Parts: sequence; C-alpha cells; structure tokens
Amino acid sequence: MFLLFFVFIFLGIYVIFSEEIRTVKERDPAATSALEVLLLYPGLHALVVYRISHQLWEWKVPLIPRWLSQTARFFTGVEIHPGAQIGKSFFIDHGMCVVIGETAIVGDNVLLYQGVTLGGTGKETGKRHPTLGNNVVVGAGAKILGNITIGENSYIGANAVVIKEVPPNSTVVGIPGRITKQEGRKIDMELDHMHVSDPVMENMNRLLGRIKTLEKKTGCEAPKGESDLDFNI
Repeated sequence: MFLLFFVFIFLGIYVIFSEEIRTVKERDPAATSALEVLLLYPGLHALVVYRISHQLWEWKVPLIPRWLSQTARFFTGVEIHPGAQIGKSFFIDHGMCVVIGETAIVGDNVLLYQGVTLGGTGKETGKRHPTLGNNVVVGAGAKILGNITIGENSYIGANAVVIKEVPPNSTVVGIPGRITKQEGRKIDMELDHMHVSDPVMENMNRLLGRIKTLEKKTGCEAPKGESDLDFNI
C-alpha cells in the first residue's frame, strides 16, 4: 500500500511536470531518461515543492509555504521563496546554492546553473528582486541583485555580478557586470561557456593593437627584454 502511494505520487509528478522533465532531457546531455530526471534531479524536486508552496502562498496560507521551501532547501540545496513567480520550462542545473528571492520574476525557458542568486540589495520593501525575461541563461555563481530587468534571450556569464538593467540579446560578464551585444541574435540555450565574449579583453586587445601601430609609425622600439608575446591576452 505504501509503495503504491509513492508510485501514484511519482506518476502524478511525471504528468504534471512532463514539460519540465522534457526540458531537462533536452538541455542536459547527462539525462538519459525521464525516470532518471524524476528521481535524481534536485532542480526538478525543488521546482515541484515550489509549485506547491507558491499555490499555498497565493491562498495566503500561513507558515506552511515557507516551511515547505525550507524543507526543499534542506534536501536539494535550492532555496526558492514561495512568493517568487516562475514561468514554464524552468531548469536549474545541478542546483546547489541557488537562491531565488520573494519578489523575483522568472520568465519561460530560463536556465540557471549552480550557485546563482536572484537577490535583493538591502532592506527596501516592495519589488526588490530581479525580473528575468524569457530564454535567459544564468551561468554558475552569477549574482543578479536588486529590482532590475534582464532582457529576453540574454546570457549572464559565470560569476558575474549584475546590478544594472540588461537589454535583450545581451551577454554580461565580469564584476560588476559589463554588457556586450551578441549581434542581436538569440543566445543558444546550450551555449559553450568557454567562448563568451568579454568586452574588457576585446578593448584591451584593440588598445594593444593601436599601440603597436603607433610604435611602427614613430619608430619607437619596445624596451629590451620585452616582446609582443609578453602582452598577449
């Protein structure tokens, strides 16, 4: 009887969260089956508990929604406040140390990696957490803080700290976050994290190129013992 109860629960989760399970399988090459996702993915488990606690929060049930979210945090390492608003096809990869604040709004088809924080910046009241548009990817360890909007189809690089608005179709890297356009095209949800453009490095390379041009025009030579290779970035 006890086993049948759990089978019924898992079947219900599989039906209700079939879209999220399919999203995990599409985006994570390590996911080999729906059963594996259902049983072993903490991001999905945290999302299931969040959907329940969020509905209780909407019904203004006291204490229980927060208790559920803290229980999910204990078992999954993912803390989602029941007051947050999260869209469809949401995926948290790995999940550990993800924090989503009370007034955060997350659009559809959003992907968060481990260590992401959607947090506030102080003790202000009202809307104090970020809003993420559709198709946003947030890299591992990134922090998005305050009542700011991340435009749709944008990518936040690993460990970036974002405290300002981000327009659509952008990449943000660094501390504090710096914005670089991706030629107005949609970011690939399976983006290669090793090849994210960095506007600071791009500008440094341009400056070094201009210095080399000036050296040639003026006949100025590099100091002894130094070569162009010493300045490659």
